[in-house]
Amino acid sequence: MQADRKKVERLLKTARGQIDGILRMVEEDRYCMDISAQIMATDAILRKVNNEVIRAHMKGCVKSAILDGAGDEKIDELMQVVDKLSR
Repeated sequence: MQADRKKVERLLKTARGQIDGILRMVEEDRYCMDISAQIMATDAILRKVNNEVIRAHMKGCVKSAILDGAGDEKIDELMQVVDKLSR
């Protein structure tokens, strides 16, 4: 993985902590909108970490493949991810 490993790990651990908190909120029968707000906050962190991973992939793997004349496969792979993100 080309991304900043420490940053990715920190963000994922934060998201994991938030998910644990959401589970507690559900178990405690907390207010729905409060639970929803925490789910959206967790989703934002996961999107941030995914952007970090994709950015590093483009700067590393995709760039290298293009410079080596083999970029089409990496670009197609990246477009599949873009398609999934746009759904």
